[in-house]
Amino acid sequence: MSDKQIDLKGAIAIGIGGMVGGGIFAVLGLAISLAKGATPVAFLIAGIIAIFTAYSYSKLSLAYPDTGGTVRFINEGFGKGVISGGLNNLLWISYIIMLALYASAFGSYAPNLITITGDTSIDTHISISAVVIIATIINYASAKLVSAIESYAVIIKLIILLGFIAVGMYGMNSSANLEQLDPSNWEGTFQIITGGMVIFVAYEGFELIANAVSDLKDPEKNIPRAYMISVLFVVALYITIAIITVGSLPFDQIKEAKDYVLSEVAKPTLGQAGFTIMTIAALISTFSAINATLYGGARVSYKVAEDDELPHDLTFKFWNHPIGLLIIAVATLLLANLAPLESISTSGSAGFLLLFAVVNYIAFKQHKKLGANKIITLLGTILCVVAFVMLVIEQSQGSLSGVIIIASIIAACFIMEYWYKRTEKPTS
Repeated sequence: MSDKQIDLKGAIAIGIGGMVGGGIFAVLGLAISLAKGATPVAFLIAGIIAIFTAYSYSKLSLAYPDTGGTVRFINEGFGKGVISGGLNNLLWISYIIMLALYASAFGSYAPNLITITGDTSIDTHISISAVVIIATIINYASAKLVSAIESYAVIIKLIILLGFIAVGMYGMNSSANLEQLDPSNWEGTFQIITGGMVIFVAYEGFELIANAVSDLKDPEKNIPRAYMISVLFVVALYITIAIITVGSLPFDQIKEAKDYVLSEVAKPTLGQAGFTIMTIAALISTFSAINATLYGGARVSYKVAEDDELPHDLTFKFWNHPIGLLIIAVATLLLANLAPLESISTSGSAGFLLLFAVVNYIAFKQHKKLGANKIITLLGTILCVVAFVMLVIEQSQGSLSGVIIIASIIAACFIMEYWYKRTEKPTS
């Protein structure tokens, strides 16, 4: 009897759940502020990059089925050295950035439903801190509870989002804002593309499938299907949500409610009840994303430390869990409470675009061994590199601080790895 536990539906649920987490709630308003009427196009561009990258992930997952996922792929591509260590450190830091993004989104939506002090700014920080602390406690309490929460959360948020689409499409028929989707209200090509790159974090979650392939039934058939079905579904979902949002509210109103725009979109058709339902959906989605990413991030830090690319102290246990879980939680609390949402989103997108460029390159370099299409993997590499460069250029035009943050994070990951390799002897 096979000991494989995950079927195709389960793998697709992991991919969709990883993508439709806090990302869409956190970055939709930001995307519209950048691309205006072309926001659906921006999501499509980001989605195309995700599709190419998912192809490379599917081939690598078949060749290297391992719970380490991306960490294993990078080590197979570059060996265990400073380059692979620096990249895996960047993956770990990117998980922390994603957690901060989800926590910031939770903090933006929560004050609309829960008033604690009456001061929105203070309530936001209280909500951010509370959700990270509660999710950390749950992770320490039971891995089974984490899994159960994710299973129910995926179903609830998809039902609410699909309901939102149905109601939103009905409401758009009488909306005076449909003309905002007209190409005359689009930003320039560069701005549209960079808008898609800033919100690329909304797609990165499909890589979580790689961590589960060792438990997947009939992997030869189901791995490619799981990646493609989940990514294509989410691309279609995001584009539809973007069309409804841009076509339902005037740009000024979207800008004013940028941090909780999906709740605002539900108001014209469903009134305050719609606003409340979407706020609850946002809170469930962002909480589940924090819950799952804390678990995944702790596993990444443990795996990287186990491979002697981070101090081996990170394999130590605290309350029967890797010490990395506590470190990630504390880092998330600091980042989410101190950094603005746009900086967090941009840094997260930059980190994953660079990592995905590397994964595509590894698939290209090993295309014969993997049985992968050379052209598709090469295009995936080029698209990710171009997208990363354009994102950096866009940041440099607005403020050098964004570029400095991105460069500092990447440099710190490699400097930290170089220093560690020079000062520590690997454990055997």
